[in-house]
Amino acid sequence: MTWLITKRVISVLPILFGVSVITFLCVRLLPVDPAEAYLRLSKIPISDEAVALVRTELGLDRPLYVQYLNWLGGALRLDFGTSYISKKPVWDEMMTYLPATLQLTFSSIALAFVISLPIGILSALYKDRLFDHFSRTLSFIGAATPSFCLGFLLIYFFSLKLGYFPVSGRGGLLHLVLPSLTLALASVAVYTRMLRGSTLDELHQPYVLYARARGIRESLVIGKHVLKNAITPLITTMGMHIGHKLSGSIIVENVFAWPGIGRHFVNALFGRDYPVILCYVLLVTTIIIVCNLLIDIFHMIIDPRVRRKGAD
Repeated sequence: MTWLITKRVISVLPILFGVSVITFLCVRLLPVDPAEAYLRLSKIPISDEAVALVRTELGLDRPLYVQYLNWLGGALRLDFGTSYISKKPVWDEMMTYLPATLQLTFSSIALAFVISLPIGILSALYKDRLFDHFSRTLSFIGAATPSFCLGFLLIYFFSLKLGYFPVSGRGGLLHLVLPSLTLALASVAVYTRMLRGSTLDELHQPYVLYARARGIRESLVIGKHVLKNAITPLITTMGMHIGHKLSGSIIVENVFAWPGIGRHFVNALFGRDYPVILCYVLLVTTIIIVCNLLIDIFHMIIDPRVRRKGAD
């Protein structure tokens, strides 16, 4: 088991290396010179002398592979340089904005789980009935509605018209409701369909027939046996959706003026703040890979078949 986990951890290192190379090259090959972007954001007049001086100061006059190795060495020490806009260390800024994004991400996943669990189970228990058709229709609508459109609709009805929740910003629990709901509803459609399908599969398993034949209460069969097996794929999907939520929070954070790394990244993107862009992409990619790694380890722990397959 330990060797399987170690082998899986080692296998993600080339992926991180490849992502760092591709990200660095994409940013460096953009048509805008980082030196000119630095001067413009610093409100310094752009001239040939000033550009040459900044290029030397930032190490942009060195060969590309030397620039990458210097950047990678700093990244391994969590030193991503200084932001062109704020003139503050990039990593310190990211750690300032990251808690807000993580709060929004995990609250939206928890909210999607709470909403999807009863709907998915009831849809399976009342298959092809009115509730099943109604829930599937809502799932399709939720999956097809863009998050920015849904966010503006929620703001209009629940903030401007009814006044139940704040329009934007981060504060108390009420500030978290609408952004979390906006980010969660797209996942509700996926989770509901997945839980409905896995519950239907489990209801046709022999152990359910035997339990019913023994006279065990239906609520106990569903709650103790069926749900335990049907929920495992959903937990796996939720873990893999953490990275999706982190990247998807960019739109929601901008709609609700939520002070997370997604909103910070958009500001850096428009301002050509290259150190922030590089740090954001590598940070989010690392979180996604780590989440997938933890899900794989979780599978190895709960499912002996995965362990045997990995050993082979």
